Amino acid sequence: MSGHETVLAGLAAELDWIRDTYVDLHRHPELSLEEHRTSKLVEEKLGTFGYAVTRVGGTGVVGVLENGDGPAVLARADMDALPVKESTGLPYSSEVDGVMHACGHDVHVAALLGAAKLMADGRGAWSGTYIALFQPAEEVGAGSKAMLDDGLMTRVPRPDVAFAQHVMPIPAGTVATTAGPVLSAGDSLKITIHGKGAHGSMPHMSVDPVVLAASIVLRLQTVVSRETKPGNFAVVTVGAINAGATSNIIPDRATLLLNIRTYDTQVRANVLAAIERIVKGECVTAGSPREPEFEYYDQFPLTSNDAAVTEKVTAAFTSRFGADAVLHASPQTASEDFSRIPDAFDVPYTFWLLGGVDPETYRAAVERGTVAQDIPANHSPLFAPVIDPTLGLGVQAHVTAALSYLSEDASG
Repeated sequence: MSGHETVLAGLAAELDWIRDTYVDLHRHPELSLEEHRTSKLVEEKLGTFGYAVTRVGGTGVVGVLENGDGPAVLARADMDALPVKESTGLPYSSEVDGVMHACGHDVHVAALLGAAKLMADGRGAWSGTYIALFQPAEEVGAGSKAMLDDGLMTRVPRPDVAFAQHVMPIPAGTVATTAGPVLSAGDSLKITIHGKGAHGSMPHMSVDPVVLAASIVLRLQTVVSRETKPGNFAVVTVGAINAGATSNIIPDRATLLLNIRTYDTQVRANVLAAIERIVKGECVTAGSPREPEFEYYDQFPLTSNDAAVTEKVTAAFTSRFGADAVLHASPQTASEDFSRIPDAFDVPYTFWLLGGVDPETYRAAVERGTVAQDIPANHSPLFAPVIDPTLGLGVQAHVTAALSYLSEDASG
């Protein structure tokens, strides 16, 4: 029996508590940096499994299982929920008003706990170090940084490779992998532009920031359409404009909130530079009395999978689950902060997608051509991954990826 088969042989006996843990987490979601109950649950489970457990970054938790010579593998799950009111109607719906696990992080935690238990029970079949990392505050892009700022790199063994997975609206029973960019870099930007206030009946006495904001919004549309090479991906969205409070007062300032997504670091740099250049130029043209102000926040790094690691893990998934269950992942325009951790350690990583939609429901939507309309996506109040086979496959995916590096039958 191979190392994979030996370790995963115990999965069926563990599924009940893994399911119960998922349901408990779904009922008790916690917002970013407030994952206190979740962290305590994770600490207690890992301690029971025999891991050396450390709190890092406030509510972050890391469990380390050293098991002889060999490489070190880091597997990460995020823990935070969203300020979304649940509308799924599930019998285990959120009991916290206005807060919901609408992005599947409860799936991630339960699956990694299950994998951690199987890795501990199956120590005879592998050698090396398994690091189970439970990260807070992914939704606001702050959790991985908080853990690194709190000394993560000196408090756990240096991994040789890192893994993460994310449940997505693709068929349950499948995983999806890709080399290179899989999630976009994301930047939120607050721009404050300054004008000169005046009475609404005396516009000639003003420098109107509302008109200035309107010209900036229009001009920003050229960043993608005229300054980004066709075929290169970029999104520039103006999500909010705020200026003034009454109809007869021209305000003295306006704020714009932007969101930028890119798959390439140079494209990102070019887009951000173009935005700042355009805003400054429009302010000069309008006679703005002060320089505009730029405040970047909720920044997410690019998630770009290492080709060799992805090839190795994809081969292991294909061997374990069959070729039909391993899909090719198209790059997603969503963003994540996982990659800050392997990037800080300067180690390769791969991040794969985990199916969470009932396969028949998904197939029917594909046949109707209504996937976008009928399949709730992440962050929807209707987002509800099916428990089976999602959780079981999530556990197997983590174990399979880890053992492709740690087990005696690991190749390459």
